[in-house]
Amino acid sequence: MTATITAFERSPDRGNGLARDMRLRWAFEEVGQPYDVRLMSFKAMKQPAHLAIQPFGQIPTYEDGDIALFESGAIVFHIAERHKGLLPDEANARARAIMWMFAALNTLEPPIFDRSLVRILERDKPWYEERLAALGEIIGKRLDGLSSHLGAADWLDRTFSAGDLLMVTVLRRLQGSGMLEERPNLAAYIARAEARPAYQRAFAAQLAVFTAAAG
Repeated sequence: MTATITAFERSPDRGNGLARDMRLRWAFEEVGQPYDVRLMSFKAMKQPAHLAIQPFGQIPTYEDGDIALFESGAIVFHIAERHKGLLPDEANARARAIMWMFAALNTLEPPIFDRSLVRILERDKPWYEERLAALGEIIGKRLDGLSSHLGAADWLDRTFSAGDLLMVTVLRRLQGSGMLEERPNLAAYIARAEARPAYQRAFAAQLAVFTAAAG
């Protein structure tokens, strides 16, 4: 059977590849596997049928035969475990790739995503500037650690892995903020990932959904 994922019918990211179904699309493209997409409205995401799979009413989800999953990181890991191309065969390298998957989602993503929400939802609050500055300081320190580790290497651990895939999808939320430009090796790291044919196919597929909805 072909796996089916869910995605926004009208994505709030306006086709910029920031919605989390992008991670799944990219993972499928990297491992060379087909997938189907079920587009969902915000209303449908809160209906019992979807909540039975995703109790928090979010996307993406993954269904394949008798398995249904939610959480983009867990789904990328599942895809990487089932198909070659995103996790190394050697045990220690595989463990490090999984470590970077967790680092992307647990260490980098929370303050970066919070910054995005604050900029959208709290601009008119009296604490806005202070909150934004505090998040900027946290993010800056974590970016410094990541930049130091990456150095002049192409990828986080020699070869491209699911760890890089998730890390890049997290870091892309900072494009245009100046934070990546201050760390040129991170900006170059993202550009390398975006140049991958699998990324280009995934981005085009997500953009096509937005274009169709907007038209």
